[in-house]
Amino acid sequence: MTDRDLSQLAFDQKHLWHPYTNVTKPGPTFLVKESEGLFITLDDGTRLIDAMSSWWCMMHGHRNPAITRAIHDQLDRLPHVMFGGLTHDPAVDLGRKLLEITPASLTRIFYCDSGSVSVEVAMKMAVQYQHAVGFPGRSKFATIRSGYHGDTWKAMSVCDPDTGMHHLFQGALSVQHFVSRPPVTIGQDWDEDPARNGLGELRAVFEAHAGEIAAFILEPVVQGTGGMYFYHPDYLNGARALCDEFGILLIFDEIATGFGRTGELFATDFCAVEPDIICLGKGLTGGHISFACTMTNDRVAEGVGGGNPGIFMHGPTYMANPLACAAAQASLDLLTGQDWRGTVAGIAAQMEQELAPARALPNVRDVRVLGAIGVIEMNHRVSADEAHARAREMGVFLRPFGNNIYCMPPFVTDPDSLGRITAGMLRLAREL
Repeated sequence: MTDRDLSQLAFDQKHLWHPYTNVTKPGPTFLVKESEGLFITLDDGTRLIDAMSSWWCMMHGHRNPAITRAIHDQLDRLPHVMFGGLTHDPAVDLGRKLLEITPASLTRIFYCDSGSVSVEVAMKMAVQYQHAVGFPGRSKFATIRSGYHGDTWKAMSVCDPDTGMHHLFQGALSVQHFVSRPPVTIGQDWDEDPARNGLGELRAVFEAHAGEIAAFILEPVVQGTGGMYFYHPDYLNGARALCDEFGILLIFDEIATGFGRTGELFATDFCAVEPDIICLGKGLTGGHISFACTMTNDRVAEGVGGGNPGIFMHGPTYMANPLACAAAQASLDLLTGQDWRGTVAGIAAQMEQELAPARALPNVRDVRVLGAIGVIEMNHRVSADEAHARAREMGVFLRPFGNNIYCMPPFVTDPDSLGRITAGMLRLAREL
C-alpha cells in the first residue's frame, strides 16, 4: 500500500461518512482502485468477486462495455438538460423499451433520481390521485411488516416501525397502518383461509381505515432488507382484490426485485394481477449510474390530471438525465437480448446445490434461494465487519446484514466464480 493510499484511507476514516456507519468506530474499509466484470480491485491488487452486485444493481457486471459505451457516446452529445418543457431521444427511446417489458397497464412513466425517490414519487402520486378524485382524507398508507422502501423521509414511514432500521424516527414520521407480513412462503401450498393467509387481517385494516388510506405499498414476493423473506404470490392476488373493493391503490416496490433478479422479469409476473403504480431502480442502469422511475396506469395519471391543480407536484432537477437514460436502455437491451431466464435459473440451481450443506450447521435457521438470490439465515446476528475481515483471504466480497448471509451475484457470474461465492457464504456460516 502506497503512502498516498494510506493518506486516502486516513482522510476517509476522519471525514467521509459511510452508510449505516458509526463515525467514531467506522470499521474496516477497502480502497477500490478499479472494477471490471465480476471483480473489484483493491489498492494492493487484490481482486474480490462482488457477490453483492454492489447492493443489488450491477447485474451485468462492472464497467460493462455496452453500457459504458452508451454513456460515453451520450456524453459527447447531451450530458444533461432540464426535462421541464424539453425532451430528448434517450428519454423517449427508454420509455418505449420500458413499455415493452413492464406490465401492460402501466403506460405512464415518471423518471427520477434513485429508488428511494421513486417511492416518494409513488406515495405523492397516490395521495394526489385520491385528493383529485374526491377523497382528500386519504393521505395515509398501509403496508406489511418487515418491509423496506428506502431512507428518504416518507419512504421511511412505511418501513417496519419496530424492527426496521428507522424505528428511531417513529415520533417524527407519519403513522401508517401495518399488517403482519404474509405468512405463507413461496415454497408452501397456498392456504385459501383468510384467517391463515394474512388477507383477513388486511381486510380488517381496510374496513376500519379505508377512508384515510391512499394506497397499499409492498415489495412483491421478496422482502429484501427486511430479512430476505420470500412469500407466496397469491397474497398479491388477494391484496389486489381488496384494494379494488375499498378504492385503495396498490403500489409494488420492485426496486430490488425488478429486471430478472427473482427468476421472473418482475416479481409482479409471479402473480395474476398488476399494480396501479410500480417503482423501479437499482438494476435499471445495470448499476452504472443512479436512476429510477415510477410507472402508473392511465386511471391514476388521468385522475391526477383531472383534479386541482391538475399538475403532478414533483420535478427533480436531474429528471430523465440523458446519460442515465442511455445507460438504462443499454442495460435493458443487454438483458432482453440474452437468455436471461436460463442464466438466472442456472445460478439458482447451482446455489441450491452448493448452499444445501449449510442446513446441517448448528446455528443455521434456514437456507433459501429464489432466482439469483441466495440466503443463509442464521439464528443470530452476523457481523458485517467480521465478514469484511475475511474478504481478502476468500477473494469474495460479502456483506451480511441482520441474521442473513446472502448474495445477489451479477448475472454474468460463471460457475467457478459462483462456487467461490457459495464457498465463502458457507465459511461465514461456520465461523461467524
